[in-house]
Amino acid sequence: MIEVKNLTKKFDDKIVLDDINVTFEQGKTNLIIGQSGSGKTVLLKSIVGLFPVDKGEIWYDDRQYNALNFKQKKEIRKEIGMLFQGGALFDSSNVQENVMLPLDMFTDMNLSDKLDRVNFCLARVNLSDVNRLYPSEISGGMKKRVAIARAIALNPKYLFCDEPNSGLDPQTGIVIDNLIKNITEEFNITTIVNTHDMNSVMEIGDKVVFIYEGKKIWEGSNDEILTTDCTELNDFVFATNLAKKLRN
Repeated sequence: MIEVKNLTKKFDDKIVLDDINVTFEQGKTNLIIGQSGSGKTVLLKSIVGLFPVDKGEIWYDDRQYNALNFKQKKEIRKEIGMLFQGGALFDSSNVQENVMLPLDMFTDMNLSDKLDRVNFCLARVNLSDVNRLYPSEISGGMKKRVAIARAIALNPKYLFCDEPNSGLDPQTGIVIDNLIKNITEEFNITTIVNTHDMNSVMEIGDKVVFIYEGKKIWEGSNDEILTTDCTELNDFVFATNLAKKLRN
């Protein structure tokens, strides 16, 4: 579980996040949604620790993350998996080396054990015989799956996904969504996904948090979105679906 209490973040004099309170539940896919510029990406990066907050508390289970020293935070970071928007694979490293990177950085495992873990993670994302291929030699969907394999290499308690379907066709996006949800449930991870993709919301949104102009103004399940009386959320859902129809 990750809990955010009274979180406020400013850039210069501009309040980007305004007194956010939310609990992200373990074993569920928790989605943060909102328009561009709403503050959802800042919220995700603040929780991870990439942005220092001006006010409030961030709790990883029973540990207040933003009150810890560098060494204590580093221990929690070992429990975090991160799936970046573009996958963020290293072009000069092959698939095996990319997935092995967190094991090299944070463990003292021997090479044989590392290779076993790499192969397990690649098999879990339905990839085989790609260890020696480079990112330029695989598809966009495969890159995302390699990035997921790397994100779970350390068997994380917490998984953060920033726009995991960005740049993917709808069918491949569904594959990635289902993979994230299945891994979350299988390993009982606290997963937080930052997205604007309504397909993702409706397919895997166990809990959905809607950010509007820096404030959390709605939270609930994907089923509850269909019956909400939140005007701003309804406008967001309608505009998102309309834009998708126009693109298609």
